[in-house]
Amino acid sequence: MSADTVAAPAIDPTFDTIWDELVWRGLIHVSTDQDALRDLLAGPPIVYYCGFDPTAPSLHLGNLVQLLTMRRIQLAGHRPLGLVGGSTGLIGDPRPTAERTLNTRETVAEWVMKLRAQVERFLDFEGDNAARIVNNLDWTAPLSAIDFLREIGKHFRVGTMLKKDAVSARLNSEAGISYTEFSYQLLQGLDYLELHRQYACVLQTGGSDQWGNLTSGVDLIHRVEGVSVHAIGTPLITNSDGTKFGKSEGNAIWLDPEMCSPYAMYQFWLNTDDADVIARLKVFTFLTRAEIEELERLVAEEPFRRAAQKRLALEVTTTVHGPEAAAAAVDASEALFGRGDLASLDAATLASALRELPHADVPAGTQVVQALVETGLVSSVSEARRAISQGGVSLDGEKVDADGVTVAGSLPGGVSVLRRGKKALAGLFVR
Repeated sequence: MSADTVAAPAIDPTFDTIWDELVWRGLIHVSTDQDALRDLLAGPPIVYYCGFDPTAPSLHLGNLVQLLTMRRIQLAGHRPLGLVGGSTGLIGDPRPTAERTLNTRETVAEWVMKLRAQVERFLDFEGDNAARIVNNLDWTAPLSAIDFLREIGKHFRVGTMLKKDAVSARLNSEAGISYTEFSYQLLQGLDYLELHRQYACVLQTGGSDQWGNLTSGVDLIHRVEGVSVHAIGTPLITNSDGTKFGKSEGNAIWLDPEMCSPYAMYQFWLNTDDADVIARLKVFTFLTRAEIEELERLVAEEPFRRAAQKRLALEVTTTVHGPEAAAAAVDASEALFGRGDLASLDAATLASALRELPHADVPAGTQVVQALVETGLVSSVSEARRAISQGGVSLDGEKVDADGVTVAGSLPGGVSVLRRGKKALAGLFVR
């Protein structure tokens, strides 16, 4: 399957409302009044928002849940506001266990621009419900501490703030919580109030771990403006075995291709467990209910084909990085595992793929025997020689039949691919 066959962003017409589709996809973990929300989303266009704090130079897969949820609601005719938190990014929302390290203003400003560009890729800025990007530094920077306390702080009750999950978790930890991070929910509440006043925004979406912050805005608007607005908390995505989703070898799966290559992202999704793949297809792709149900059948009847995983990997990599990068990732994956021509790959894609494998930097002329040891494919020279004598070693797709064969870096970009057996691969960066 090529990237040309990837599903275009669209709502599924088999659902009566976008709310029903969001529920089916498992995207509603917690919310304000569900009946009111269903009617709201089925009615005339509304303005809604989701915020993204620049606490890193890139968004990650957790943020992708929000970006795709925003896109689905926009496709139903509603108008999104993508908020990049130039002010809240200077503070950081409370983590469960420890205080955040405050980044410099210059760093946060730089990350604001990077995150803004990422958010813009997922929304439509044309038409009657065109998206808009906003920065909360625009309304917090001119606000004095006295005005903030008088106009916003007086509407919050400390007892209520202490009950928020993020705050209570920190209060019960050894680290405690600073007044700075304790005040974060006031800033997020101010954001919702300001967007309600400026754009008549009546819905905020976010992760369910942010529910305390989401409801701070709902409560503030009710107190100050006397009207009811809404919030949706999407579930935190976890694997069926209880492990944390979105981590690979201890590293987050970032949306920036410089921090996580398209090949690495493709492989991440390709390795999804059978027990998780259908839920991932619902959340992270625009495939219809009928298409996902067919893939669910294939998982049950022909799991060895991994059709659902291949479709998931292609869909998400295309959505995040575009069809050309996704196609290159597919080509690299197939070539590395014996179903394509390694020499036909572009140098950048091949290099990024090899960095995801065991790899080593070696000088030209290094013997394959030594390269096998340096990449960890074998534990000793004698084991390497034995593997070669048994016919189980290949270099750049060609069988190695003698100890004296050397590495030349003959593939694009001056690299080589070393294989032991059918599945053990390593990359060689030849200098």
